[in-house]
Amino acid sequence: MSEHPDLIVPRRFCGPPSSGNGGWTSGALAALVEQGCPDNRAEAWPPIRVALRKPPPLDTPMDVVDDGTGVTASVEGAVVARAEVTDADPAIVEPVPAAEARAAMATYPGLTSHPFPTCFACGTTREEGDGLRIFPGRVGDQDGAVRIAATWTPHASVAEDFHAYVDDVQRASLAATWAALDCIGGWAGDLEERLMVLGGMTARVDALPVVGEEHVVVGLARGQEGRKTFTAATLYDADGRVVACAEHVWVAVDPAAFA
Repeated sequence: MSEHPDLIVPRRFCGPPSSGNGGWTSGALAALVEQGCPDNRAEAWPPIRVALRKPPPLDTPMDVVDDGTGVTASVEGAVVARAEVTDADPAIVEPVPAAEARAAMATYPGLTSHPFPTCFACGTTREEGDGLRIFPGRVGDQDGAVRIAATWTPHASVAEDFHAYVDDVQRASLAATWAALDCIGGWAGDLEERLMVLGGMTARVDALPVVGEEHVVVGLARGQEGRKTFTAATLYDADGRVVACAEHVWVAVDPAAFA
């Protein structure tokens, strides 16, 4: 086993007010999976699966241990999340034109009622350059399943820290990329009617998204089983190429726990 520096989720990257955004936390942990980390930030990451066992604490150092098959983040011995490379490639959600995704944002349910308005990824009270402000609205269904879409232009404030780019282009961090793929799944899975939190996420990142370039992120409902809801999301660049894709498992929770 080997130890990594502590993982800390700064308060900026919250989901619910008192815990970390599941996508950002998962992406930050995925970046520590050594066998999955490319030599530069224009290369692809393999699919990485992250299981969230507890709400990620904010501004709290989490011990990170690599056991050779994956990395685990813990607080006082309690596992918060685990990340490992997987052979399971996430499903691709069909694209929509940027203009259609842009127009759909006006119908975003979170504009009128939002369970977590300060969420880093989809919160409506976050300012431009602070939160991602990904506000998905419904577009044409895919194989009879609900599909939603939004545009996202990565801001320089979420840029990768160490600039190891083959093409010298500034790109969003891996954690921000995972966050961009996160909440759109919850809204596709009917977060408006069913309060859920992220229980697990598998993502493949082909290239980090370019800062300042408009992207399209599309989400898809994939069914429910008991308290669990299954969704998928795909991020496309300005040329319509897949930048990253993900599948999610959401777990329904008691709204009183987040009152």
